Amino acid sequence: MTDLIQAARHLPARAALPTLSVAPIHIPVPGRPRPLALRVTLPVPTLPVPTLLVPDGGSDPLPVVLLSHGHGPSLYLSSLDGYGPLAGFLAGQGFLVIQPTHASSRSGGLGADAPGAPLFWRMRVAEMTAILDRLDEIAALIPGAPPRLNRDRIAAIGHSMGGQTVAMLLGARLTDPTDPAARDVNLIEPRIRAGVLLAAPGRGGDALSAHAAAAWPALNPDFSHMTTPSLVVCGERDDNPHLTTMGPAWHADPFHLSPGARALLTLAGAGHGLGGIAGYDAKETDDEDPDRLEATRRLMAAWLRSTLDPTDPVWEQAVAALRAHAPGLGWVEGR
Repeated sequence: MTDLIQAARHLPARAALPTLSVAPIHIPVPGRPRPLALRVTLPVPTLPVPTLLVPDGGSDPLPVVLLSHGHGPSLYLSSLDGYGPLAGFLAGQGFLVIQPTHASSRSGGLGADAPGAPLFWRMRVAEMTAILDRLDEIAALIPGAPPRLNRDRIAAIGHSMGGQTVAMLLGARLTDPTDPAARDVNLIEPRIRAGVLLAAPGRGGDALSAHAAAAWPALNPDFSHMTTPSLVVCGERDDNPHLTTMGPAWHADPFHLSPGARALLTLAGAGHGLGGIAGYDAKETDDEDPDRLEATRRLMAAWLRSTLDPTDPVWEQAVAALRAHAPGLGWVEGR
């Protein structure tokens, strides 16, 4: 544990396992003119995975996390090369993490003149679905013996625009006013059993600024159909007037407006970067803080563990530890 971590050290986490990262892995996606590039990060295969993650107490199979990047200003962080602070931590906690370079990525996506630009909201969802369709193929491309994957424990995490992508996989629907074929679009993915939305967009309509409504009309989700168990994470100071008239409360919409959201974690003093999830020492981060980043990672991992394995009490332990030992880092609302 780094000396930069203070209050967040009281939140429960497993001792970090050594990890292995493999990139790029390429898979085809229907309707995508070139293959999708992925990074896979996982515990070193020769070491045992903590027994609470697997039904038989052995080192396999691994629970799977799909990590959807945002649509940020950096050239490379919005790709398989970003979000190392999340991917590395989760792999060290015993998960296999898969990161696509979405069609919207500046460094490896599709062109700005391609259909669906600039957000590529429909293609982003198709890319995540293609990953699930080809899990065995992806695992076979990892050096050494292919890891066994626990298909009953698959989760998806998304930051910012990635949060909208994941929300749709969890059941949120979308109507794009500029696309007659995109009315009440239902792209729920039943293979995903749990989701985490990190600083995700809220509802559209009058909650959008005039600029956002004109530039990105696809920021118009309907959370009333989002039924998959989910954790919503917001920054107390995540205010972007270019996107919304609601201030930071906009990012809490997925919790308040969906039947599947189980908990809302609000991080005190946090901006859109939630302490630095997109990269270490990155210009993308508007609120870099090691303690806040560690709290984000530990609480997210705890929620995933307990949601994918209801016998694991670590989420309740983490919430109690936050309240008792690190209340300055944030608070949790549940239902």
